[in-house]
Amino acid sequence: MYWKDHTFIICAYGESPYLEECIRSLFAQKVRSEICIATSTPNRHIQSLAEKYRLQLYVNAVQNGIAADWSFAYAMGKTPYRTIAHQDDVYFPEYVQELFGAVRQSKKPLIFFSDYWELRGKGYEKGNSLLRVKRLMLLPLRARRLQRSVWVRRRILSLGNAICCPSVTFACENLPDALFAPGFRASLDWEAWERLSRRQGEFVYMAKPLMGHRIHNDSETSAAILDQARRQEDQAMYEKFWPSWMVKLLLRAYAASEKSNES
Repeated sequence: MYWKDHTFIICAYGESPYLEECIRSLFAQKVRSEICIATSTPNRHIQSLAEKYRLQLYVNAVQNGIAADWSFAYAMGKTPYRTIAHQDDVYFPEYVQELFGAVRQSKKPLIFFSDYWELRGKGYEKGNSLLRVKRLMLLPLRARRLQRSVWVRRRILSLGNAICCPSVTFACENLPDALFAPGFRASLDWEAWERLSRRQGEFVYMAKPLMGHRIHNDSETSAAILDQARRQEDQAMYEKFWPSWMVKLLLRAYAASEKSNES
């Protein structure tokens, strides 16, 4: 089966040794859809893989940070549903199949996202403490009627970012053109979910692992943690929900999650 309304846009950067594995996982989908690559760092590695798999390669001539890279990748998709696939991650064969079924049952989807496993080296971490906490936070969204509740979504986001960004598919016809705020690096996805949570529509959640999110020291998130950008951005996000005294308490608790990003 082929679904013409969905596109995977692989956001490629540098010379990732995992890019081809990501591409193969997208070609292995039970329900196929469009696949392309977007990059602001064109090189022979990315170009050769695009040629090998006959994928359209879009090049952003301006390097202006990860938010700009994601915005460019998003804009390169031409279909109503778009997934910004991270080059280091893998998508399980049922991802598009489950996405297709879920959004067809939704009246006004904003985003679709799923549970995930962490991919460390060549093995999967299926249930560490961070994953368990995120699943607990997202428990209310297992009820379909609560997926459209602005109040429920914002209460979840007020405690942290439990939504795995590469698992997200955007229902573009129900969303604004600008999704990612310039200046954010580690928490730009959380910032986007906060803005989208205010809109009428549904956060369609599939409580089933549909992808593997790779954890390694060369990732953008790991780099942001090292230069403390993440803590500053996390603070800015908590301040959208809480008074200063509560922000300090939450930051102490949330800082422990950074340790889980060490490979």
